[in-house]
Amino acid sequence: MVQKSKRKWVFGIIGAVIVIGGILRWGVFQPYLIKQPSMEPGLASGDRIVVNRLAYRQWTPNRGDVIVFAFPKDLKRTFVKRVIAVEGETVELRDNKVFVNGDVIDEPYVKPGDYPPYGPEVVPVGKVFVLGDNRRESEDSREWGLLPKVDLLGKALMVYYPLQRIRFF
Repeated sequence: MVQKSKRKWVFGIIGAVIVIGGILRWGVFQPYLIKQPSMEPGLASGDRIVVNRLAYRQWTPNRGDVIVFAFPKDLKRTFVKRVIAVEGETVELRDNKVFVNGDVIDEPYVKPGDYPPYGPEVVPVGKVFVLGDNRRESEDSREWGLLPKVDLLGKALMVYYPLQRIRFF
């Protein structure tokens, strides 16, 4: 009789963990596959990341956040980029450097290379300016404009695969 009771508890706990894990996996934390080289060297094609889907329902994006969003020109496609400037900031690219509000920002994550000038442009309310870390291979705000915040799907939390690349953002 005691054995059956213990088994019920164990199976109940296992079932609860599976249900809660499923809700978290599909409702809050979603896996995402990197398909393009636009975020190299930090994120390579084939990397798998975990995305917090609730992050921007409660908080606003910050400069430096790695985000997943629905591509504004085709909402069925998703992209991963880095937030460079937020509402009210002025962004400009010149001499292969990024200036926000007139100051050069430190970008140790950027793949070296030349890229054309852009701006200056003030980011309006409800939008963010995003760039890929691999500026020469990135389709981003320079090409299709400022990203509406309503298109944000989540904030990247960590690389979980391949195992040798595991790290948090």
